[in-house]
Amino acid sequence: MSRTRKQPDEWLASLLPPRQFPATPLIPGGGTVTPADTLLEIPLDDLDANAYQTRTVLDEPSLNELANSIQSVGLLEPIVVRRAANGRYQVIAGERRVKACYMAGKYKVPAIVRQVSDQQAMEMTIVENLLREDINVMDQAHAFCRLADEFGLSHEAIAARTGKGRVNVSNYLRLLHLPARVQIMLRSGKLSFSHAKALLVLSGEPDWVVLDFAQRAITLSVHKLEKLIDEFLHPTGPDPCIEPGRWLRPKLRDAQQDLRETLAAKVVIVESRGKGHIRVPFADLYEFDRLAALIGKTTFTGK
Repeated sequence: MSRTRKQPDEWLASLLPPRQFPATPLIPGGGTVTPADTLLEIPLDDLDANAYQTRTVLDEPSLNELANSIQSVGLLEPIVVRRAANGRYQVIAGERRVKACYMAGKYKVPAIVRQVSDQQAMEMTIVENLLREDINVMDQAHAFCRLADEFGLSHEAIAARTGKGRVNVSNYLRLLHLPARVQIMLRSGKLSFSHAKALLVLSGEPDWVVLDFAQRAITLSVHKLEKLIDEFLHPTGPDPCIEPGRWLRPKLRDAQQDLRETLAAKVVIVESRGKGHIRVPFADLYEFDRLAALIGKTTFTGK
């Protein structure tokens, strides 16, 4: 896999020998050119975009750095393509390098022409993306989803082809069931994959609950988030009549506060999946009479 290189100083660039293709150049994800492959310099205008590209975000500073390097010493690792219609070529691996060559003002790019099927092309693209550290978790999830949906691969088969564990593959695919706003937070990097795995425990809860925890998770460690979720799902400790054990949606939280102010009592609203109850604790029968009168009930007589 190509690694971004720092732009060399001018004196260092002058010492570098002219670029030559290696006898057995490496390809992304490991391996070398085989006898069935062809090594060419292809005009950039003859390249078509990768139909199986699942990566949606390219790091601009890193891309600029690669373009500067290409201007100085050329592209040190060929891209991988396959033949398309009308003498054109489709990029399989190296879209980032192609963009950097455009930015560097190059007209041609060194390329390994490989004969591969649609499935092999997608697998090579996904493996190349997974080797990059800056790919976001949602792009990975969608890549695994395409392998499963378009080629009918099982989680075990996807794991074997990409080098990811089967459990990890399953967890990535489960991310696609998180609320859309949480997925946006994952794509932007506000939440990590580890945070996302903790949020998956809430799969049976309403979307607003998952989103509430996701917003809290931005400033929490994974361990702290897991602890809060566990307390939410399995409330323990003081009597829930006195201290609520679960979070409330904003509308109910405001209603709870209004009731507390109106009744001058520590009212607790408990709600889960649209159902629940209101608890009004009292210290003695005199307070009960006061609360009952305010609520409009019959005064307790003590009989």
